[in-house]
Amino acid sequence: MRSLTKIFAWLAALIALLMLLALVAFWAPDRSVESLKSRWATAPSVFIEVEGLQVHMRDEGQRDDPVPIVLIHGTSASLHTWDGWVAELRKTRRVIRLDLPAFGLTGPFADNDYTLLHYTRFMHAVLDKLGVQRCVLAGNSFGGQVAMVTLLAKPERVEKLILVDSSGYPLAPASIPIGFRMVRMPVVSSLAQVMLPRRIVEDSTRNVYGDPTRVTPSLVDRYYELTLREGNRRALGERIKQIEIDAITERIPQIKTPTLILWGGRDRLIPLEAGQRFAKDISGSRLQVFEDLGHVPHEEDPARTVAAVQAFLTTSP
Repeated sequence: MRSLTKIFAWLAALIALLMLLALVAFWAPDRSVESLKSRWATAPSVFIEVEGLQVHMRDEGQRDDPVPIVLIHGTSASLHTWDGWVAELRKTRRVIRLDLPAFGLTGPFADNDYTLLHYTRFMHAVLDKLGVQRCVLAGNSFGGQVAMVTLLAKPERVEKLILVDSSGYPLAPASIPIGFRMVRMPVVSSLAQVMLPRRIVEDSTRNVYGDPTRVTPSLVDRYYELTLREGNRRALGERIKQIEIDAITERIPQIKTPTLILWGGRDRLIPLEAGQRFAKDISGSRLQVFEDLGHVPHEEDPARTVAAVQAFLTTSP
């Protein structure tokens, strides 16, 4: 009996030691916005005050464009995900992109409210602040859902809609990135507030690419460092808790705005069936599939995907 007690004591001590070593090895405390700005908020980045937040955004291209393009990123991404599109679109259009609350350099909502209703109010407040009366809205993943609720709140404000591997229906993923799985586990989620192995971010990023070899060290740096922005990890956990799985499913057929649907054929997080359902539910919409791309096709292959956008934008509403 004493020998069993000693064995359990040694095992407990070993587990405690391993946990301590892991904590030391993967210690990753929050980083201040100021410490991240020099790399991730270079020109033409600016910060505007909306709802008490300092919202990180970029407003580029043709200032006289009466209907600017507004780009909305997905969960755990940032305005940088649109770099490739903006390089082309700004040549002929005004292009606005921002870090949504809970992500990038913008940081958490003060009231911890991450419902779609709050994001809707936030997006219209941003447009009001910028004096944008009418725009083209484009969103990827969660950003697509935000784009749709923004449109449904004030349809007259949106001339065209672009959905890129958008959420909106109950999820049926073939694979969930490990980072997303971690924030769903209470104990692990708590540890993730102070620990973040870079490899987890890399694996999660590779998981959403159709061709994982396109994931570069600099790309992983971006996702990793912006995740460490103070408050973002806690905010992500809150947003995951507040996911409204089918909040707008029944409202999607109400969308009458000209809509382009872009989808990666290798998207394992939101498989192509969802894109096909959008095409069926949104009357007059057009679905274009990129068979070799994943959940973020605009980031994985900007040239091919933005060409489809440019063709869509030049057609009559």
